[in-house]
Amino acid sequence: MPIHVFLADDHEMVRDGLGLLLDREEDIRVVGKAADGLEAVRRIRDTRPNAVVMDIAMPSLNGIEATRRIVEETPETAVLILSMHATSEHIFQALRAGAKGYVLKESAGRELVEAVRAVVAGKRYITPKIQEIIMEDYVHRGETPAGKSPLERLTVREREILQMVVEGKPSARIAETLLLSRKTVETYRSRMMEKLGVRDVPGLVKFAIQHGLTSLES
Repeated sequence: MPIHVFLADDHEMVRDGLGLLLDREEDIRVVGKAADGLEAVRRIRDTRPNAVVMDIAMPSLNGIEATRRIVEETPETAVLILSMHATSEHIFQALRAGAKGYVLKESAGRELVEAVRAVVAGKRYITPKIQEIIMEDYVHRGETPAGKSPLERLTVREREILQMVVEGKPSARIAETLLLSRKTVETYRSRMMEKLGVRDVPGLVKFAIQHGLTSLES
């Protein structure tokens, strides 16, 4: 049977290009695509592919949070991160969320095909450049930063609301998307800002960019 792959990236040209690349392989078949994290989670729940090629910077629900949900809801699906981000914060957050591999977009091509086959076979695949970053970080810090991330203070729901707030979505729209009351969203928002020691939205935006929840170009 062919390897069923789902593509999650907010850029249509990237999705189409990856689709053409993977569909050329006799043993790989692209079974779905999504432009944001929430849509990806919903569709993967239905299609249950063997692997997901996931971008990090996506609207509504970023790739790291989407990965965490996919791992919980469809553990048989291996998540492979394909991102332009090469910071240790992004890498460790993705791996802690349950991603089985991490490939840089600049390396996409034959390496992506190899990575898909590897994670579906139950192996981890970390592109060589990422391995170097991990080792450098370990040598200079003496430990990984993963356990120290301020994101650990937030609940899953608070991280979801954080992303939507920094994307400029008003409380009413966030409430509608997450099926919550506006008052509940505002309570989560206040609690989240208190935990992070942030007083305003610009501060939240800065925090979210620094810690891999969103990016300037997304």
